[in-house]
Amino acid sequence: MSKRDDNPFLEEFGDVKPISQDKVPLKRNSPDNVAIEIRKKAAISHGRKDLNYLTDAPVPSVDPLEVLEYKLDGVQTGVYKKLRQGKYTIDGHLDLHRHTVAEARSALFQFIQQSLKLDCRTVLVTHGKGMRSDPPARIKSYVNYWLKQIPEVLAFHSAKKNQGGTGSVYVLLRKSADKRIENKERYQ
Repeated sequence: MSKRDDNPFLEEFGDVKPISQDKVPLKRNSPDNVAIEIRKKAAISHGRKDLNYLTDAPVPSVDPLEVLEYKLDGVQTGVYKKLRQGKYTIDGHLDLHRHTVAEARSALFQFIQQSLKLDCRTVLVTHGKGMRSDPPARIKSYVNYWLKQIPEVLAFHSAKKNQGGTGSVYVLLRKSADKRIENKERYQ
């Protein structure tokens, strides 16, 4: 007994032969140069998204001599007072003098990210007063706005005169998870 005798489907279609097909060459449309350029740019930039969420839009300006101050709810008054008075050890310093807004945005974002990786708690950012810039205090205004956008920044305040005065800010960063666990174990 053959396989055809066992299967009624094959019995019915046993004498069917495939139809021969004519081979027709397909015309491929050559993509225009614009589409090629778009694909090249997409391929080059793939995986290189800008993770910097700090705004590059215009921000409210501050006076060159204005004292910058900011504190999130939950930051203890004593901690903020010590920050204001410059009593914390400075773990890192960033100088933004002679930077464009785009350069300052990138440098500040990278500096804060690196400081967090290194478990820095207090850093000093020197932005300058910007008395001679047009508009005045341009970088200072952006730094004031950007630091409020960074969730890991708990507080900041203009520095003491010997560390830059109103041309610099002390920045208090959130503790890393490891440091929180270490403190919890130390003080329990």
